[in-house]
Amino acid sequence: MTAWIVLPISLSAFSITGIWIVYAMAVMNHHVCPVENWSYNESCSSESAKRGYPKSCCTLEDIPLISKCGTYPPESCLFSLIGNVGAFMVVVICFLRYGQLIEQSHSSWVNTTALITGCTNAAGLVVVGNFQVDYAKSLHYVGAGVAFPAGLLFVCLQCVLTYHVAVSALDFWMAHLRVFLTTVALISLVLSGIFFIHESFLLQHLAAICEWLFVIDILVFYGTFTYEFGAVSNDTLVAALQHSNGRGCKSPGSSSTSTHLNCNPESIAMI
Repeated sequence: MTAWIVLPISLSAFSITGIWIVYAMAVMNHHVCPVENWSYNESCSSESAKRGYPKSCCTLEDIPLISKCGTYPPESCLFSLIGNVGAFMVVVICFLRYGQLIEQSHSSWVNTTALITGCTNAAGLVVVGNFQVDYAKSLHYVGAGVAFPAGLLFVCLQCVLTYHVAVSALDFWMAHLRVFLTTVALISLVLSGIFFIHESFLLQHLAAICEWLFVIDILVFYGTFTYEFGAVSNDTLVAALQHSNGRGCKSPGSSSTSTHLNCNPESIAMI
């Protein structure tokens, strides 16, 4: 067992806790309404609620979408931090998972595509986190339009790969769990998109709930990689980096190259 086992669960814990803190800050600062609020108005007079308490009058602008929660300072600062740190952790997890499957002699287009979609998901997260929806709406929506579908495709491909390399009964149970999480993610993302395009208060609120469900579900999925990451080593990272660069390590006594690493782990000392 290695220290890498902590990475996936850290991503889930850090990101889920972080976005809920952002939500709580936005509610207390009257930037959004609580998710349990289902009563909306066309307009509101001057806000009468005390500072530190939820708003008493809500409009369509107060729907608690995740992006809306992270629009205004001070919560926007934490939202950007979560997006940047989370994206970095996603990239590392994707590379380690890619290298781990290569070590298991499972180098395929599915594995490569999963790596690309995972990194694309991370790139979208950086854009979403750093360009707030009320100040850079087009860029924010482009980032979300990249991050969400790429994240969904990544988990779908990982389900396929999990079944391909499954050996024990526990491996198959993990594959079943990931299929369940992926199904929930697909349904919630589709419903969120359908509800979001309508201006009905009810449907917009449902879109926000589905968006929260989708994001938390994807983060939980990333956390399940803890199951495999106990076997990750420095050689795994070497395998991912060298194979992605189209290079292999020379096997002892041979001039040919191999992506099944006999490289010295010290080769990543400068990374």
